[in-house]
Amino acid sequence: MNDTATLPGFADPVHDAQRAFRALLDALARPGRIHRLPPPLRAVPGLGPAAAALALTLVDFETPVWLAPSCAPAAGFLRFHCGCPIVTEPEQAAFAFACGFAELPVLERFALGTEEEPERAATLVVEAAALGEGRALRLRGPGIAGECRTHIGGLDDEWLAARAMLHALYPCGLDLFVTCAERVCGLPRTTRIEPPCAPAEA
Repeated sequence: MNDTATLPGFADPVHDAQRAFRALLDALARPGRIHRLPPPLRAVPGLGPAAAALALTLVDFETPVWLAPSCAPAAGFLRFHCGCPIVTEPEQAAFAFACGFAELPVLERFALGTEEEPERAATLVVEAAALGEGRALRLRGPGIAGECRTHIGGLDDEWLAARAMLHALYPCGLDLFVTCAERVCGLPRTTRIEPPCAPAEA
């Protein structure tokens, strides 16, 4: 057990987890909407505040976790507070954490679920370079009235194309939480990310 294991979690474990859970549910129900999560009492090496809060809320002993290299220092914290196994192969993960989209392996390496059991798909948690600014994107799909515009830093055309290919596999696919500091937004597998939109006219 490394030093991160002894770091504290939420200041108010019950109420902070409840607040975070409601925010995360709404983030998936309303893709692109940015929420703020209650952070842990102290910074967790390898995870941003929102990513750590998400783990404290959603991860448990039944959810194997894969960590990208930059997130590896958080392994002790996750084992201690969440009781989750840390796996070495993306295929084994129920949750995967990365700092930046470039740290993710080929998306098809993660569990995509099956038509009979789509809930077995992995959930990705990616710390972005920016949230609410950066690359402009247009979102469409369930939970969005018409379209929604959002901004995420660090996305490139190759990753967006790979994600678009998975969209055609619905109900299989990957759900995504994008975090940045204490903020998070959800991009479930049902959300279509369309080409970057033009800036809105003044």
